[in-house]
Amino acid sequence: MHQANDTIIYERSEGIAEIRLNRPHRLNAVTGALYDALLAALDEAERDRQVRVVVLTGEGRAFSVGADLKEHGQGARTDFEKRQYLVRANSVCRRIRSLMKPVIAAVNGYALGAGAEMAVACDFLLMKESAQLGFPEVSLGTFVGGGVTHVLPQLVGLTRARELLFMGERIEGRTATTIGLATLALPDDRFGTGVREFARRLAAKAPLSMQLAKAQLNGAAGRDYDSALVAELEGIRACMTTKDWHEGVKSFAEKRAPVFTGE
Repeated sequence: MHQANDTIIYERSEGIAEIRLNRPHRLNAVTGALYDALLAALDEAERDRQVRVVVLTGEGRAFSVGADLKEHGQGARTDFEKRQYLVRANSVCRRIRSLMKPVIAAVNGYALGAGAEMAVACDFLLMKESAQLGFPEVSLGTFVGGGVTHVLPQLVGLTRARELLFMGERIEGRTATTIGLATLALPDDRFGTGVREFARRLAAKAPLSMQLAKAQLNGAAGRDYDSALVAELEGIRACMTTKDWHEGVKSFAEKRAPVFTGE
């Protein structure tokens, strides 16, 4: 399955939906139209029962360098229109977080500003070793969005989050992995293969179980220990009503790989 428009390329195969930001001539700098197309693509991936995993990446040599400052400088937008653009930016990060399926950020090049915000909103962040990620907003007299001040300290700790946001310096793949920001740093020449292998491994897991795990992990910061115990118990009970639970038990007994259907 392949869909494309001016700003997004959407491809689906082997249970994996790949969404590629498609403005390589602007290093995939984001615009209102790109955000709208990305939201539509994420909705499509969630509706499609054949999709188990979503990969978000960029065409060309960048993931996304953030806001298209050239376009912003040319426009005569009202204050309301400017705010609506920012609302859409937040909506994209919220949608990535709330999507019932795991989302992998495949950071193939520069991920800066809004690009970095989208990347850290994903469940997994895979980077080329040469890729660079950073939050330059404070250096430009603006501020981060997408829930970064909530998510980033959970990933790297408050001290490191301060350094990344206050200093605005870019970090490469291996450093991002070392500090817990990235899941994997892959050699440039096998990045595509490595991302695909990782996505396939995820796609083989039980979809409903992953949905529960994602929702509860994302809500963990606002939940105490006893509440987590109750939520997990109800999650187990819900899983035990599914065909996938029975398939998991049966495949374990038969010493074979399970085949999950999401039912």
